[in-house]
Amino acid sequence: MAEFVRLEVEDGVATIRVDRPKMNALSAQVQEEIREAATEASARDDVRAVVLYGGEKVFAAGADIKEMADLSYTDMVDRSGRLQSSFTAVAKIPKPVVAAVTGYALGGGCELAMCADIRIAGEGATLGQPEILLGIIPGAGGTQRLTRLVGPAKAKDIIFTGRFVKADEALRIGLVDQVVPDDEVYTAALAWARRFSSAAAFALRAAKGAVDRGLEVDLETGLEIERLEFAALFATRDQGIGMRSFVEKGPGKAQFEGR
Repeated sequence: MAEFVRLEVEDGVATIRVDRPKMNALSAQVQEEIREAATEASARDDVRAVVLYGGEKVFAAGADIKEMADLSYTDMVDRSGRLQSSFTAVAKIPKPVVAAVTGYALGGGCELAMCADIRIAGEGATLGQPEILLGIIPGAGGTQRLTRLVGPAKAKDIIFTGRFVKADEALRIGLVDQVVPDDEVYTAALAWARRFSSAAAFALRAAKGAVDRGLEVDLETGLEIERLEFAALFATRDQGIGMRSFVEKGPGKAQFEGR
């Protein structure tokens, strides 16, 4: 059983809960437990959407610097791949994922939040990539995912300076998608995730895959990815259920099976 990361499932929504007091430092053990939770959430049929959460006070303040301080180049060549792949396991969950960001989401914490499809932050949340202040750069996707979210100029400003980004600025530049009172963050994230608890699971998987894979290729290739995903959904039961329901009852009334 994992020590610092729990997977809690209720009503079709899984919460990946990081709980390593007091700042949720993302040690190598925590990273592996995140991978395990993401893999389980991906595989479970009773999970339709996922919330990433670090608790009421902090999302994750970053990597465990004490653990990393004395590592050599060869140590990090080996470890950096596992670090990136543990976060990529979250990004590749084939279901809607929302990060509920409270307190600090810095360094690895910010990188973890960016693996979600959307981010809901508290008014007092602070995000950033301060690795440059340690003499390094982001190593778990920060240079890549931040650039894709906010554009290269803003990403370079945040990464080059290592400055902290408050919730209002994060919303303005697209680093987060919604800001709510601090004590409503998890509730808001759950509400977003629960919208998909009875949705067409394979259609959601296809939509997420088409968007994510399409970002990495030219438009013509992206359109082909979309075409193939679109056509493939006509092999699912939910396609028939959804279309028959629309014809007979109008939009938004289908009772999907998730198959």
